[in-house]
Parts: sequence; C-alpha cells; structure tokens
Amino acid sequence: MLTSQKHLFSLPDSVHYLNCAYMSPLLKSVEEAGFRGVAQKRLPYLLSTDDFFAPPAEVRALFARLINAPSAGNVTLIPSVSYGMAIVAKNLVAESGQNIVTVSGEFPSNVYAWKEHCDNGVEMRFVAPPTTWGNTILGNPDFDSEYSETRGERWNDMILEAINENTALVVLCPNHWADGTLFDIEIIGNAARSVGAMFVVDGTQSIGALPFDVQQIQPDALICASYKCMMGAYSIGCAYWGERFAYGKPIEETWIGRIGSDDFRNLVQYENRYQTGMIRFTMGEQSNFVLIPMLHAALTQLLEWQPERIQEYCANLNTPLVEFCQREGFWIEEQHWRTEHLFGIRIPHELSIEKLQAALSRRQVFVSLRGESIRVAPSVYNTPDDITALIEALHEALH
Repeated sequence: MLTSQKHLFSLPDSVHYLNCAYMSPLLKSVEEAGFRGVAQKRLPYLLSTDDFFAPPAEVRALFARLINAPSAGNVTLIPSVSYGMAIVAKNLVAESGQNIVTVSGEFPSNVYAWKEHCDNGVEMRFVAPPTTWGNTILGNPDFDSEYSETRGERWNDMILEAINENTALVVLCPNHWADGTLFDIEIIGNAARSVGAMFVVDGTQSIGALPFDVQQIQPDALICASYKCMMGAYSIGCAYWGERFAYGKPIEETWIGRIGSDDFRNLVQYENRYQTGMIRFTMGEQSNFVLIPMLHAALTQLLEWQPERIQEYCANLNTPLVEFCQREGFWIEEQHWRTEHLFGIRIPHELSIEKLQAALSRRQVFVSLRGESIRVAPSVYNTPDDITALIEALHEALH
C-alpha cells in the first residue's frame, strides 16, 4: 500500500491542498526536469536531431503503458483538450437529425467543439442527473427523491436511455469533473458502438489516478490534459486514437508528422505521406524542450505509483471525512458510484456558504466550491492532517 508521498512535493505543512481537480502541484522531479529543459534551450548548439524526436516518443510510450494502449503509435501529443476535441469534430460524420450525447454540466471543451455540427441540425443531448446538484438547471423534476442512494446508478441508466440509432457521438468523462460521479464507460461505450456512434472520453480528471484500460474500454479517442491527475505541466497533454481515426484528417499539417522528417537536410523535399500510426494528429512543435521532460518525469512517477494504489490511498484517507459527512447530514454519492480522488459533498441547506468559506480560509484548506457543494480532490501528497482540517472547517461552519 502507498504511504504519503508529500515529501516528493513542495507543499508547506500549513497548507491543506485538496484540489487536484483544479490543478496538481508539481512533483520536485517534474519541476527539476523543467529547469533542465530551460537550461537546454540556453545552449541550442548542443541540441541534436534526436532531441526533437526521442523525448516525445518516450512520453508517448509511457502514456501508452499507463492506459494499456496496444502501441505508442496510437498516442499523440496535444496542447489541450479542446485541441483533441477539435480533431474529433473534424472527423465526426453527423447529419441533421442525429444527436450527440453527453451529460449536464459537462466541461465546456467537451461541448463547444460540436457547435458547427449543431449549427447544421445535430441535436445536443445533455443527460441531467436524477437530482438537483447545487443548481436547479441540473435537476430532473420527474424524479421524486432529491438525494437518493441510487443517484449514480440512475444517472448511468439515463445516459444509456439517451443513446439511440440517431446518435452520432457519445462524449463524457469517466467521472464527472464537478462532483466525481462515476460513469460505467465500458457499458456506455458498448451502447455507443451498438448504434455505430463514435465514443470519445475526456480523461483529464481521471487518467493517472483512476485505472483505465483502452483495450478493455475501447474508446475511439481518449483526450487528456496533463496538469491535473497526470501531475504534468499546463499546456501539454496526450491523446489516444483508435482505428476509427486511422485515415482521419488532422487540424494542422505539421512537418514533423511526415515520413523522413528526421532528415533535416531534406525537409524541403516535401512529403505528403504521414508517418505510421496516428502521428498525423500530434501538435506542431511537439518537441517542447521544457514541457516534454516535465511530462516524462510525471508519467514515470505515476507508473511507479500505479492508479490502483492511488485510489486505495485516497480511499483510506477519505474514510474519516465520509463518516463525518454521513453523521452530520452532508450528502456524498454512494461509494460504488464515486471516485476516491474526486468527489462532491452536498452542503446542508442550513449551512452558510459564507461561514464555510471563512472556516476553510482560516485553516488554509483548499477545495473547490460548486454551487451548494464542495468538490474535494485529494491525492498522494495529502495526509490525514489535511482531512482533519477539512472536517474541522465543516464542523465549525455547521455548528
């Protein structure tokens, strides 16, 4: 079992940072890798042709191992989730009268990408949870109980019910980015394939902390920013592309994705053919000499920790908090339908948000407030002291 890894980070003891879903702190090893990258660019005459190709290839191989991809050739480097979703949008075939299924309150990058399709008559289907969650727009007036023990299960069923023969795309996260509700993406993916729909997963809030096997889940695409669960830097990420994209079109035509691009002497011998695999979808300037080493260091550490062990560590850490919430009238999704590294706590109606914010601030507890709920996102750098500080803040604000 993992023990606290706080010594590998630079977080001060006085700060209780339970907000990895916002942005992870940097591992010391990742920070050092970034500094080395800056220094490398300081002396560009020491850069070789291999420096443009080998480090990105190593990162793609590490990510492939993390998600159990069949080959690093299925993995490309991207600057953001919106970049990856733009590639999906360019290759999505959807006609007027078809629909795109996602969940209510989905992150904007997974919504805005489909605007052009929707302008041409494609329907967006936002599947709301069967309860109100901090915002009545997410509510379902046809569901009797506001906070039922079957909320997560019923929400999953409702997603399946929304998929039909007119569905062109199903896009969602393995766990909801705002409250951590767990979606059974294997079953949802099977439902999408059964009607011929494309199935795309945003793994930003899960990959690195939650086990994911692309050979089991079989998404058509998996898009991930690295600055949250993957412990990387901002503006770099990874994407996995399934066979549905084998002959797809990229959103930019990079020289580095072409056959023979490692021969700098002949770059003006223009080549229309792409390298093998999905490298056509990689971003321009993929060889970023600062961000690539940082992501390499982060992925190396994650593979040592393993997502299964991270979930186990967070589960043990969360036990006192869950028990407190259940005892004091805070609502948390049942264990089977939530993740341990990201979950929501519904605040009782009588609790003042202003008092809660003040109590959190006094103890330097960092979480995200979403409407009338708290998003808690622990990781391996957290300790029981961090959970205790959150419990004390909740108790003070309530009583």
